[in-house]
Amino acid sequence: MADSNLFCISLVLLPLILLFLLFLITRPRPIQIPIKKRHIFITGGSSGIGLALAHRAASEGARVSILSRSIDKLEEAKNAIRQSTGIDVAIFAADVRDFEAVQRAVDEAGPIDVLVVNQGVFVAQELEEQKLEEVRFIIDVNLMGSFNMIKAALPGMKRSRKDRGPGSIALMSSQAGQVGIYGYTAYSASKFGLRGLAEALQQEVIGDNIHVSLVFPPDTETPGLTEENKRKPQLTSIIAASSGAMKADEVAKKALDGIKSGSFTIPCNSEGILLAIATAGLSPQRSYLMAFVEVVAAGIVRIAALCFQWNWYGSIEKWHMQKNRKHQMPP
Repeated sequence: MADSNLFCISLVLLPLILLFLLFLITRPRPIQIPIKKRHIFITGGSSGIGLALAHRAASEGARVSILSRSIDKLEEAKNAIRQSTGIDVAIFAADVRDFEAVQRAVDEAGPIDVLVVNQGVFVAQELEEQKLEEVRFIIDVNLMGSFNMIKAALPGMKRSRKDRGPGSIALMSSQAGQVGIYGYTAYSASKFGLRGLAEALQQEVIGDNIHVSLVFPPDTETPGLTEENKRKPQLTSIIAASSGAMKADEVAKKALDGIKSGSFTIPCNSEGILLAIATAGLSPQRSYLMAFVEVVAAGIVRIAALCFQWNWYGSIEKWHMQKNRKHQMPP
């Protein structure tokens, strides 16, 4: 009887002790980042997730600037936001691969409180078939473009931070930045790189009251996705179908809510939450409750991850067997 009582007490005490320990050690500490009347600068802001973010931020009272390459698309986005919110946004045409152009846009826009690095290009193709020029383009836009934006904006973001309150830098990664997928070699490389950038950058800027977020959306219903699907290998479509597509506005809401709460990792759907737990690693975690979930669920989620890999590699094996049979059939 005494042993059973001790066991019951342990079942209650051990989680409480773990929760208390995690409360003490989780870093950085929780933060709230206000949006209203603050300057939000969004790259890739003329369409897709960036445009949806601009709409939502403007409707919440933020002063919004958007940047993309096409001035025509920027004008269309500006008019659409004005019609839906009654608010004018500032627009800047620049290629994120061009640091000088980005620097001019940032200087003209003025000090930034929340920088959302959202630009991205994606072409799904097997590495053997993909041209290196295309690989360089993907990495230059997605990864080097992010370095250019942050490098240009950071000095202004750091100045007078005490007077303006906490700042934020949010990087738009992808679920393909958490797990590699067939046909995503270049894209995943660029999006995995954002994680290393974000983790190291958070340590560099935390003393300046700037807080980094990393957003991991799944496939999102945007004009870009429509174009991507035209070239996407069949195996990529089969494997990527395990995580359904979301609407741009749904991703924007998840992203903005996560930015406002200072979350380092921002998943956008239930699969994304599982991926965030499975890939938590050495990432910072502000919520001791989420840290508790990560610690307790790590083993179970690892089993789930192995089940996904079993299914994916089974699909790859089946696809290759069918392909080989077709080649072996007599004409």
